Amino acid sequence: MKEDPGMKTDVLQVEDIKVRYERLQVLHGVSMSVRAGETVSVLGSNGAGKSTLLRAIMASQRVHEGRILFMDEEIHHLPTEEIVRRGIVYVPEEKMLFGPLSVEENLRLGAYVVDDEKVVEKNLQGVYSLFPVLKERRRQAASTLSGGEQQMVAIGRGLMSSPKILMLDEPSLGLAPLMVEEVFNTVRRLKGQGITILLVEQNVREALEIADRGYVLQTGRIVTEGSAKELLESDLFRTAFLGI
Repeated sequence: MKEDPGMKTDVLQVEDIKVRYERLQVLHGVSMSVRAGETVSVLGSNGAGKSTLLRAIMASQRVHEGRILFMDEEIHHLPTEEIVRRGIVYVPEEKMLFGPLSVEENLRLGAYVVDDEKVVEKNLQGVYSLFPVLKERRRQAASTLSGGEQQMVAIGRGLMSSPKILMLDEPSLGLAPLMVEEVFNTVRRLKGQGITILLVEQNVREALEIADRGYVLQTGRIVTEGSAKELLESDLFRTAFLGI
């Protein structure tokens, strides 16, 4: 597939990385990229290595070989906090909220790398505009929210640091169908705002309908990649992932 010469340059590049847990190798020479303003989906079954890939980008999982570049600078050797400061934010599958703290307190924790209080307030109002229900419940303990509302808090917390890339790990996992639809609508709105998104999802069709491009990860290897349209129309992909 030829590159369009007018395409935006890569802001994130993963080059032939290998990751292992003790003696078990989980990623086997994975390469991928994300361009400014794109939504890129990484697809695959449980155990394929999707979450490991995101953790490697955040340096919470060691890269044994290969390298990761952000804005043309190597980042895989940096501490996670520095990677966040540079603009990469990871919203984990587990949400990892502080249950006893209020919604707003949880959101403000996402701005710990932001020194300008005016920016913090602007981002907070932006989150409340995106998720009006969170403004209504801003003083409510996060533990009392529904699963879907907790996911809103997790995504909102990620937005509080003005990310250059927002990485979402299985944001629809375990949610009721109506809330799954709301999560994907949220991703669409974020994409419409020009936010660069790296999305890991098991809801294949929904993820590709949002994405510009996609990568398919199987047993720690990228087995196919292409535009979202190409993947959705691929006979092999349709048989393997959509069952048609």
